[in-house]
Amino acid sequence: MSAQAPIRRITAPQIRARKGGEPIVSLTSYHAHTAAIVDRYADFILVGDSLGMVMHGMESTVGVTLDMMITHGKAVVRGTKRALIVVDMPFGTYEESPQVAFRNAARIMTETMCQAVKLEGGARMAETIRYLVDRGIPVMAHIGLTPQSTNVMGGFKTQGRDQATWQHHINDAVAVAEAGAFAVVVEGVVEPLAQEITKAIEIPTIGIGASAECDGQILVLEDMLGLNPGKPPKFVKVYGQLGGLIEAAVKDYAEEVKSRAFPSEEQTYR
Repeated sequence: MSAQAPIRRITAPQIRARKGGEPIVSLTSYHAHTAAIVDRYADFILVGDSLGMVMHGMESTVGVTLDMMITHGKAVVRGTKRALIVVDMPFGTYEESPQVAFRNAARIMTETMCQAVKLEGGARMAETIRYLVDRGIPVMAHIGLTPQSTNVMGGFKTQGRDQATWQHHINDAVAVAEAGAFAVVVEGVVEPLAQEITKAIEIPTIGIGASAECDGQILVLEDMLGLNPGKPPKFVKVYGQLGGLIEAAVKDYAEEVKSRAFPSEEQTYR
């Protein structure tokens, strides 16, 4: 009987090579158990700084720390075998200089054993992306609506409604691609702009609220599972209503405890 071939993780160059091919599947994950499920279907998993809102109840991603990202990144890597794992660099850990960005990205890589990092910003971050890639750190870029900059943008607003702004976003995409990013997340842009960005660069575009014109899509896992309170973003298709199922299960459990319906002696530990 031959030994089973080991499962090999998808690599950043393999994701880059998917440009124009089979759509790239991605979801976020923040802990080992959900990551193990997502790992069976996703090409890459993003440990996103959205964990600040999803896991920690923050109002935005701005308060997320490097230690938080590393803690959740470790859990996701431990729970997976196949998908490329990308960890977000949080606000304040890469903007100051390429050198600061490298020091923090290297810490993420070595402590979590992930395979790539993601940072927000287009042309203004091209020098930093090039610096990281030249030193062995694969980088996924993020343009369009950049959540870490919403205080400047004035909130979560769809980008590209004014066609006069399109060239700015296209220039951002070209800049990060030329700097060496292996893929770019394009968030919250109108469909015609997403199409133009995708045509303008030779690396995959990963859309979130950016239409099927991109080379792939990423969603926040809790959004598509119906686990987040309130209405999900308009672009999110909710594939399951797990929030209601969890609440019903907790309610049933609480009622049984109150009625003293505890396990029998035969069902307890031995």
